[in-house]
Amino acid sequence: MRHCYIWGAVLAAAVAVGWPGAANAQEGGFPTPLNSSDVIPIPTGRAGEPGFYTSAEFVMLTQTRALGRQDIAYRGFFDAQGAITGAPGTFLGTGAVALDTNNMGRREFQPGFRVEIGYKFDTGTRIYLNYLQLYDAHYSSGATQATRGFRAQGDLSDTFLSSPVFNFTTAFGGPGLDTSSDTAASSFNTFGIWNAAEVMDTKFVQRYQQAEVGMRIPMFATEYSSVYGLSGARFAWFFERYTWRTVDIDQTGAAPPQSVANYTNTLSQRLYGLFVGCGHEIYLGNMFSASLDLTATAYMNVAKQRAKYKLGDDSTQSKFGRESFDVVPSATADLNLWMYPVEGVQLKLGYSGMTFFNTRYMRDPVGFNFGNIDPLYGTKYFRLIHGFNVGIGFFF
Repeated sequence: MRHCYIWGAVLAAAVAVGWPGAANAQEGGFPTPLNSSDVIPIPTGRAGEPGFYTSAEFVMLTQTRALGRQDIAYRGFFDAQGAITGAPGTFLGTGAVALDTNNMGRREFQPGFRVEIGYKFDTGTRIYLNYLQLYDAHYSSGATQATRGFRAQGDLSDTFLSSPVFNFTTAFGGPGLDTSSDTAASSFNTFGIWNAAEVMDTKFVQRYQQAEVGMRIPMFATEYSSVYGLSGARFAWFFERYTWRTVDIDQTGAAPPQSVANYTNTLSQRLYGLFVGCGHEIYLGNMFSASLDLTATAYMNVAKQRAKYKLGDDSTQSKFGRESFDVVPSATADLNLWMYPVEGVQLKLGYSGMTFFNTRYMRDPVGFNFGNIDPLYGTKYFRLIHGFNVGIGFFF
């Protein structure tokens, strides 16, 4: 009987040595918990160790709608040849504003994303590269023959739309038989696509992108907080485009491409600069911390301004182009709440605000002189982009 107990103990010892889980239990004193960092299927590193890291964020930001107020179209039309009133150039109708750049709806929030990759040294210094992209914000408005409540003059002149475009070629003359005053013997009484038109619509698009390469350097640390410096290079791009489409329908209700005129005004501002700043992170508990980063940037703004009239069939166009250079100061603030659920993983919820001073904007987006298009651009002394972000990061 004693020999049976001895051989049983030897067999149990052999199984304990050969079984991996049992070996681990003997080394640590207790079995390894299932939710410990040793068995989590994520190749993350440990806090404080040097190595690469990466993060991805969803952002929801809104920016200043940098567009001036300008009247585009009026109710009524011009008697181009004087066949209707006896005086060429006489305007018929109330002249009430039918379309302007101010009524394009509420300002939109733009979804987007930000990605970052970096490396942390054993000294705590980090170098990183990140990229931010916002999806386009779209604003639009339009006008047609149908006035509010169908109120119009007795001659129905207010059911037409007109704009003061001048100095254009005959290719933009529009239909010869446009209004009821036009006949085979007396046509083009409302000469011009923008004279006695039936449909006009406008659209304004805004886009923003940003790229940054920088360094984060520890400066001072205690058991509950740390202060660090920020520096690097930053690129920002504001892209804005205003489009205006005019359709001049003839007496039969047809609107061929030769009776359609398109106008576009594009303002592209590429900003190149260097930034410096600092940040402060406070540890709130075992899993949470809060940080505030403040940076200031000095940009060189390369602004390209392009405007163009084009016929609907793309056969004829008139162009305008100009470039300008400005110094644009900027200030940025990022307030974030951090959570560290497991080793090497961090979650982020924050609010960001970016201000830009001395950028360009379309003060009067439409230049009505077809032969010498010269829309008016102004200085936007204050431009703001702000909103929320949520993301996740991994240390490897």
